[in-house]
Order: sequence, then C-alpha cells, then structure tokens
Amino acid sequence: MSKLRITAACAAYDRTWPLISGQIPIEGCETNFFAIDPSEAFRRAYSTQDFDVTELSASSHILTTARGDAPYIGVPAFVSRLFRHSSFYIRTDRGIRSAGDLRGKLVGVTEYQMTAGLWARGLLSDDFKVRASEVRWRSGGMDSPGLTERTPIKLPAEIDLRPIPPDKTLSGMLEAGELDALIAARAPRCFVQRAPHIDRLFPDFRAAEEDYYRRTRLFPIMHLIGIRRSLVEAHPWLAASVMKAFTKAKTIALREIEDVGISRASLPWLPADVARAKALMGPDIWPYGFKANQREIESMLRWSKEQGLSDRLVSAQELFAPGSLEDF
Repeated sequence: MSKLRITAACAAYDRTWPLISGQIPIEGCETNFFAIDPSEAFRRAYSTQDFDVTELSASSHILTTARGDAPYIGVPAFVSRLFRHSSFYIRTDRGIRSAGDLRGKLVGVTEYQMTAGLWARGLLSDDFKVRASEVRWRSGGMDSPGLTERTPIKLPAEIDLRPIPPDKTLSGMLEAGELDALIAARAPRCFVQRAPHIDRLFPDFRAAEEDYYRRTRLFPIMHLIGIRRSLVEAHPWLAASVMKAFTKAKTIALREIEDVGISRASLPWLPADVARAKALMGPDIWPYGFKANQREIESMLRWSKEQGLSDRLVSAQELFAPGSLEDF
C-alpha cells in the first residue's frame, strides 16, 4: 500500500527536530517537512492553508472552532508552552505597582487573539480580578508598524480594542508615554534598549511563574499541531499517526536534555535547570496528550469566551481529532 504524501510545517524546536530531520517518520506518510517561524505558519494556516499538518496558535484555533470555520483539527501535541508573567511591560511613572493597577489603563497587544494575550488576560482576571472589559486595549506592530489580526475577530461592545496608527509601533508608544503597559510575546525594543521608565511588571518573573504553577498546576499552552480537517475526514488514522510521531520526537528531546555527558544546548546550567523544573512539575516537564492537559485546555476555552473572542463556550473535545485523544 502506498504511503500518503503530506506536507508539514512547524518551528525547529528541540522537540520537533527529530521529525524535521527525518529521524522520526509519521507512520503511513511520506512527509515533506518545512521548518518555519510560527507567526508565518499561523498566517498561512488561516489564509492559504498551504500545509497539511501545521503549527497553530491555540487561541486562534479555539476562536475559529467556535465560529465553525476552522480549516484544521488539532492533536494535543503542544509544541510551544510558556509562562506569561514575563510578558507584562509597564511604564514606571503610571502608578502601576501590581497587576491589579492595570484596570482602566491603556495596554498594547500585537493581536488581541494571540495566545500569550489570552493567558495574560486570564492571569489578570483569575488572580487579580481585572476583567478584559476593564482595560483599554490597543493593537498593532510591536517593533515594526502595520501588524493586524491573523484571522478576523468580532468582539462584543464591552471590549475596548482599537488599532494604533499604522505608522506607529507599540514599543514606540510605550516609550513615548502614549501607552501605560504592553503584553508582549517577546521583549519590546524599548525594554531591550533600556529606555527610561520602562520595566517589567514582574521583575522576578521566574519566582512569580513558579508560584503560579504551584497554586494552579497550569503550564500555559501556546501552540499545538493541527491537521487539515478534510484530510482527517478522508484518512481517520492520520491523527493517531501524527500524534504518535510528535510524542516520540518530544520524548527524544527530553531524554537528550538530561544527558550530562555532552552539552546539547548552549546553556551552562541546563542539567540544573532540568532538575529544578522536575522538582516543581514532576518527571514529565512538557506533557502532551488530552488528559494530561485538560485543565489548561478548559481554562483557555473559558477565557476565550470571557474575553469576547469566542461567542460560545467550546467543548474541549471539539478542538481535537478523535483518534488523537488517547495517550500515546
């Protein structure tokens, strides 16, 4: 029987490299793999659908699933995860001493729908009782002008979201005092260049994030893997094959970062950091699978509805292909 020919695209993470390099195949498939930046993968997923298997924004996948036009169905391989206390940047001359002080403030985001923003706003609402409707949101490019939402969103009237002028950047507006704070997936230029009156909201963000995990047991999910919906409908076995392959690749990556005999990553104290993470999170510091991540998934679904992105509460099972839900 001939193999199914497919294309796949995701970032070259340690946990995806065994797939990109061909070390781990997707069973039953002849795969042409492309290593691309996640932002490019997202925009192509929601415009031209160039790839059969692709990295997806978790937040965008939720909102497109809610409105019934998601071109991809997910598998619970969460290739990007990151705590988001580190994503808050503030002006120090605006009386912002804690996250609760962001109520009523002008806060910039590159895209309201981005998953970093979904989790950051979830943190604001759950831990600091600041609802999305109590913040004035401004969107646009972080360090370069002109960025827009990757897929259209329609928010309720209670959410104050407006684009910044097309010739301006969020970083420049924060530095100029035209914004009070930013939620940024990467450090904005004004912070990197140490502009006056710019700082993190959580200076010791690692301590804050470790405390968050101890209290909530939530490890924020950013990106997942999606498969072209029509392809899964035609080949139901494909979801399990993709999930198995990504799980095997992740297992290799986790095993390799514990190898103290050689330096696989350019980080001097990597073994100590792995040990610290395991002491907090348990033996599987990067869990895949539906059951192991159900609390994170359900939190994102709730926040998407609360923040006006989804017009209905999506069920967790709707996000994923049925063949991918068991443990692999």
